[in-house]
Amino acid sequence: MASSSRPTGRTASSGASPREGVGIAKRAAKGARRLRLGLAVMLAFLVVLGGRLVLVQGFDVGGLAEAALSKRLQTTVLPAQRGQIVDSRGTVLATSVIRYNITVDQRLASAPDFTEIERRVDNPDGGWKIVKVSRDQALRELADALGKPVADVSAAITGDKPFNYVARNVTPDTEDRVMAVGFPGILSEGVTQRVYPNGAVGGNVVGFLGSDGSALAGIEQTQDGELTGKDGSRVYEIGADGLRIPVATDKLTEAEDGKTVRLTLNSDLQYFAQQAIQTQTNKYSAEWGIAIVMDAKTGNILAMADSNSIDPNDPGKTAAKDRGARAVSAAYEPGSVQKTLTLAALIEEGKANPLSRYTIPPTYTIDGETFADAFTHGTEQRTLAGILGYSMNTGTVMAGKELSPQQRYDWFSRFGIGQPLDVGLPGEAQGILHTPEEWDTRQQYTVLFGQGVTQSTLQTVRAYQAIANNGSMVQPRLIDAYVDKDGHTESPQAAAPTQVVSRETAQQVKDMLESDVTEGEVKPAAIDGYRVGAKTGTSEAPREDGVPGYSGVTSSLVGMAPMEDPRFVVAVVIQRPKGDIFGIGNADVFRSVMSQALRLYNVPPSTGTPARLPQYAQ
Repeated sequence: MASSSRPTGRTASSGASPREGVGIAKRAAKGARRLRLGLAVMLAFLVVLGGRLVLVQGFDVGGLAEAALSKRLQTTVLPAQRGQIVDSRGTVLATSVIRYNITVDQRLASAPDFTEIERRVDNPDGGWKIVKVSRDQALRELADALGKPVADVSAAITGDKPFNYVARNVTPDTEDRVMAVGFPGILSEGVTQRVYPNGAVGGNVVGFLGSDGSALAGIEQTQDGELTGKDGSRVYEIGADGLRIPVATDKLTEAEDGKTVRLTLNSDLQYFAQQAIQTQTNKYSAEWGIAIVMDAKTGNILAMADSNSIDPNDPGKTAAKDRGARAVSAAYEPGSVQKTLTLAALIEEGKANPLSRYTIPPTYTIDGETFADAFTHGTEQRTLAGILGYSMNTGTVMAGKELSPQQRYDWFSRFGIGQPLDVGLPGEAQGILHTPEEWDTRQQYTVLFGQGVTQSTLQTVRAYQAIANNGSMVQPRLIDAYVDKDGHTESPQAAAPTQVVSRETAQQVKDMLESDVTEGEVKPAAIDGYRVGAKTGTSEAPREDGVPGYSGVTSSLVGMAPMEDPRFVVAVVIQRPKGDIFGIGNADVFRSVMSQALRLYNVPPSTGTPARLPQYAQ
């Protein structure tokens, strides 16, 4: 029987069964899918990376390019020049000079690989060569240029600070020598320093700056906005070595300098007035003194002098209480200089004239209040001019009672008493002029002769200016103009003139003031060749220790010249002088300051006949 064979599922040609073939095909398909997936993932990654590069390099959404640039940018401030303060003729009272701060990037100056400097040096016979200077030699040159010990300079430049000061406020010449050394990391920054070429001349008016450049007093403070300019800048790129990249960013913004403030002061007259009032203050061991010269036509303040004047170059040497301008900041009872205003009001109201007659007893009582004079006298027949000429409180009250309390208040207000000055100085005192409702029985009369009312010296001068200027009161002026870098000028707006009293009244009052000098008690104020009118004043000075009462007196004199057409008003005040009150007088100071003003401005000698109004009624 023949044997039979069974199929094995393999063929001779393939060597594999059909089932195995199917498995191989499945594995091949799976591998292909994995490959395609990997390629897709890689392609997606490349797409994302490419997109990111496009965003960063093309659009810089995150600002990375700008951030990198900002790290390379260096900004140097170009300081604006602070405007000058000058007098009416252009004499510089305050100016600024360029100074430099020397700074260092210690990381560059202390770099381990910095051992020498290469310099280009010109040959005597032409051409140039490169020489090498050791770090130690360069350090010695740097110290020599700064005028400092080598050890101090070495300590300033050694370390890892990106910024440190080596020296401050050096001159331009010193800065040139420092930068010529070529020491790595050494830079300079320009700053301005305020200087006052005329020292204490006008110092209390000009003011001063603090060590940080802040305006602290005087015109420097009130006009800071006009004087201060706008800083400029220069922006450029630096490399990692700290050196400037020549062809990179270089943006320049020019500085805008401040304006010049031109004052009405005459520095020569200011100096003379300061010397005169200081001498007077010393003579009587007074607490302080003031002297003012005003142009009666324009209101220009030609001199405003304080004793113990401050030198703005070194304000710390002057006591704080003496650093301001007392002519505007110190308010006090004016005393008898106020009688001029009272009598002007009486004349303007038609209640009296310079020759009106009054019978004046040794003392005068009204409403239970008794008034006396500074000198002893019996019953006298006086003219209104004689009441002023001998400064009689009794006669002033007797005549002034014809004015109602409201009229007294209104007339003082019209003369600027209790009204602001606004001349451009800090701390201006407005003074105190109470309303009639606030006056007690005595004060309603004492205000007539300058007690129970306070005002600054400049307020008194303003009132006398109105009399001198035919009754027209003008705004006192201390700031004449602002001048920009191109020479364009702009004057501050002034209030319109006010006709306080009529021309006729003003003339009658001027005649009485002139008679004070020719016939009355102010004869020492006379000036050879010129007609002069003046009035003295004395008042009690309040105590300053908080205790009620008085301590010493305030002595003043206000006058004008030449009387045929007054050009100047001069006031002299001293506070708490020592000595006999009847022996203290300011006529000599008034006379010297007024004479100097007349000479400086070439005012011709007087013409016409001086007023000589009778002091006694016939």
